[in-house]
Amino acid sequence: MVRYYNDDCTYRLPEKRRTAEWLKQVAEAEGYTLGDVTYVFCSAQKLLEMNRQFLHHDYFTDVITFDYSDRKGTKIVEGEVFIDVETVADNARIYGFTKLQEMRRVVVHGVLHLCGQNDKTPRTNKQMHRKEDKYLRFWKGEPMEYLR
Repeated sequence: MVRYYNDDCTYRLPEKRRTAEWLKQVAEAEGYTLGDVTYVFCSAQKLLEMNRQFLHHDYFTDVITFDYSDRKGTKIVEGEVFIDVETVADNARIYGFTKLQEMRRVVVHGVLHLCGQNDKTPRTNKQMHRKEDKYLRFWKGEPMEYLR
């Protein structure tokens, strides 16, 4: 089940039910079952504090994912995805996307992390971006079977 919350902001993700179904299909395409995933939309300051506290990074970021998945046993992905709506909006301007397009990218980015996709090296970062692009095309209406 996918849940959505706000912390220190008023952002509202449109099409929550469609997004939850999309994320379920993304997890399945990656070989997993979507369990309980919570999205928390928050301010830049809130996520900066979390980045400092939990990851010991002193910089702004658009997303932090806490993975509670059991990918080896049940293959169920679960976790919490915290999204800084201000940094997402800034990145949308920088990269030439709408805020909603960039938000969808970050939302699927979180699920891909829960499915075990890393993005810490140049190679894994490229893989992550390719997968984000692939699943964003599916959001736009391309059938999933063409994306495998």
